[in-house]
Amino acid sequence: MTSTVRISTIPTITICVRHRKDCPRAKDEFYKSCRCPKHLRWYADGKLHRQAAKTRTWSIAEERRREIEAQYKVANDAANPTARPIDGVRLETQSSKTIERAIELFISDKGSQGLDPNGLKKYDRELTRFREFMEKRSKYFPHEIALDDVTDFRSDWSRLYPSSTTRSKVQERLRGFLRYCYESRLIDRVPKLSPIKVDEPPTLPLTEKQYARMLKAIPDEFTGAKATRVHALVRLMRHSGLAIRDAVTLERDEFQWDNKAKVHRVVTNRQKTGTHVSVPIPPDVATEIIAAMPLNDSPKYIFWNTGTSKPQTAVTNWQHDLRQVFRAAGMEEGHPHQLRDTFAVEMLNQGIPLEEVSKLLGHTSIKTTEKSYAPWVKARQERLDSLVIGTWAKQPPPSSSKRKLSIVA
Repeated sequence: MTSTVRISTIPTITICVRHRKDCPRAKDEFYKSCRCPKHLRWYADGKLHRQAAKTRTWSIAEERRREIEAQYKVANDAANPTARPIDGVRLETQSSKTIERAIELFISDKGSQGLDPNGLKKYDRELTRFREFMEKRSKYFPHEIALDDVTDFRSDWSRLYPSSTTRSKVQERLRGFLRYCYESRLIDRVPKLSPIKVDEPPTLPLTEKQYARMLKAIPDEFTGAKATRVHALVRLMRHSGLAIRDAVTLERDEFQWDNKAKVHRVVTNRQKTGTHVSVPIPPDVATEIIAAMPLNDSPKYIFWNTGTSKPQTAVTNWQHDLRQVFRAAGMEEGHPHQLRDTFAVEMLNQGIPLEEVSKLLGHTSIKTTEKSYAPWVKARQERLDSLVIGTWAKQPPPSSSKRKLSIVA
């Protein structure tokens, strides 16, 4: 019986010349003797790759070609350590996965997990930068990724990403890719990066006065149907804990009447994480949302007016409106996420366990909730402490006999 063994192929790397305009041999891209820059090109994984040889000398370009071929050979040996042509074995060629191909598979995997397009775009943008960085170092395969590569790649982030929060998120995405490579057996270990200290304070919940000022400012900034819709969206976010993207793209059939509990509730999946969320809505807020529905042109959505543009465009437009309201209410640095924070902190201050608040917010891990709202968990504990201390005044005084024994002692 004939068995099948897959072996990897080493691509044929061609040296070519990019002639200067005044070069007399400009029509011959394989002419060896001129002093024009030499380049390399080859096909791998069904794609054409181009790489500057960084030399004007043909013999040095040949050395560079042999180096790249050796990299492919090492990658192939690592991918197929036992693939040897022997009698009774049919050989099939299979290319080793480059960093570029590994990134494509990783992003495809993220897409299949339900990650929203905006999140996929961030992964693609940041990992493409990483691939280009590695190619400048003439490294094309995952097994060539070393700690010093990742460390040097991170050294430029302060310029690219001024926000420490953003840098932390970028590192989290890079770690996710490296873990994927490890689990796919493309690398034998995950380079360990030190954590990035986030020195920016998180957004803060609104006080009752700030929230009241915000609602009061809406009819001053908008009129008619627009004012009604903005007011309803603000109250929905405040009393549901939805992030602005989830609130703006909330579908009509995700706003449901719970016949058992006799309340309306939001039943949806968070676009950022895909986590299921179900939150009851106060009756007066539900009435506002229902009144805003006929004012929206889309038959599918409550606040996304057209339902046909890109979701991010609709979110950006609503962010602009809400920031206008914040400024009018005297909060220049106000942010829509503060409405979500206000919902979360109120739940914690009312004594709802952190685990349950995490579910209401649609977090995939309680660690996320604890990281964002740990100070208010402490405030909740202080409130519970005050309730316990308050019971002491109601305790009966000790009996006279016990008091005498205490004095004698």
